[in-house]
Amino acid sequence: MIQTNNTLLIYQKYLDLIYYTNDLVQKYPKSEKFALVTEIKQSLYAGVRTIIFAQKEFNKQNRLKYLNELDVYLKLQKLYIRLSYRYKYISKQNYETWSKKITDICNMLGAWIKTCLAR
Repeated sequence: MIQTNNTLLIYQKYLDLIYYTNDLVQKYPKSEKFALVTEIKQSLYAGVRTIIFAQKEFNKQNRLKYLNELDVYLKLQKLYIRLSYRYKYISKQNYETWSKKITDICNMLGAWIKTCLAR
């Protein structure tokens, strides 16, 4: 995985996703603050934790376990975005931007998994 100053590029992209998501969910209706918004934030923060654990893990099998866990959190994010768009909590432009950010991270994750399997 590409590193810049000891920080994974996927980590930086994921932080950008967190910032973007936090800005968006502030506009959700009050009725969703303790439901969908909570789920979105919990899976986001769990995802960044797994990136950190994967980066620090030296055992290939354990690292793959963390990377697969991250994949699950990203799939959950996709589901939450679809729900948000369907219930009109976000605009089409927000939906597209948010989805692109997640897709970019998914692509980077796929490459990281591939390099782990190749070793």
